Amino acid sequence: MKFEFYHYNFNVMNLEKSMAFYKENLGLNEVRRHEAEDGSFIIVYLGDEATQFYLELTWLRDWEKPYNLGDNEVHLAFKVDDYEKAYEFHKKQGCICYENNAMGIYFISDPDGYWLEVVPSRR
Repeated sequence: MKFEFYHYNFNVMNLEKSMAFYKENLGLNEVRRHEAEDGSFIIVYLGDEATQFYLELTWLRDWEKPYNLGDNEVHLAFKVDDYEKAYEFHKKQGCICYENNAMGIYFISDPDGYWLEVVPSRR
């Protein structure tokens, strides 16, 4: 048997706002979506056009309170070819929520409070 990474899920309160954040800040685009016939949920898969790994955003019609994200110790990481340019862009966007200069990484936070790690491409 061989297993491969496929997708990771984040539940979101405002699907359109989240999709706009991921497109603007990380270049992710909608690959496909599934909408429940009764309108109870929408699932959108976002891709980076470089890999076959997807971020699944799930919106639930009847969910009314912010999601409990605990201490945000679980996160996705994105590597970027121009770390300094990405850092300056995210700084202007006001979405950097944590920096670890000693490790050379930082985190941004999406509209629901999910943390996303940004690391430089290592040679």
